[in-house]
Amino acid sequence: MSQSHSPFLSEYHQRLTGLVRASPLLMEALRAVRALGLNPWCIGVGAVRSLVWDDLHGFAVPTPLDDVDVVYFDPTVEGAVHDAALETRLRHAMPSVAWEVTNQATVHHWFARHLGLQVPPLASLEDGVGTWPEIATCVGVFLRADDSIGVVAPHGLDDLFQLVVRHNPVRAAAQTYRERVASKRFAERWPLLSIRPA
Repeated sequence: MSQSHSPFLSEYHQRLTGLVRASPLLMEALRAVRALGLNPWCIGVGAVRSLVWDDLHGFAVPTPLDDVDVVYFDPTVEGAVHDAALETRLRHAMPSVAWEVTNQATVHHWFARHLGLQVPPLASLEDGVGTWPEIATCVGVFLRADDSIGVVAPHGLDDLFQLVVRHNPVRAAAQTYRERVASKRFAERWPLLSIRPA
């Protein structure tokens, strides 16, 4: 499920899964999501990005997470109501976590309702992960039934591990990218990052 254009995929893949395995919070979150029986699914965005960047910066204390983003792909269910029910189940399992669950199969409806934009439906979970605003953020992890950790990385893991922040133009506007870089205080929180203009 993971692919990359880098010859270092195996090294980065091993480093990422090792960091995930060493994080009690993320492992507990992965087990909680796996118990929902979704297929396919992953935890992505800040939970993964912060884990890697904190490690590369040598931080002893993890950066606090605003929320844990869970994405899955199921074209047979409508998004909002089903997603809210899943969030409720996850809050019961881990009340200390702010959960956000999104069915990538229905994201195009959200764009139409909230932004007035007509965008094509996503074709898969990996397709959805590949649209996130920064290339480095387009990474998710999931827990298989045998407790092995899977990685979803449609653009590879290079930017994430090389501390590069650049705009992913697949779906996010350049202005959205700039606003995210500013609002999430990337440069302040992780000063070793190389932040590219959009």
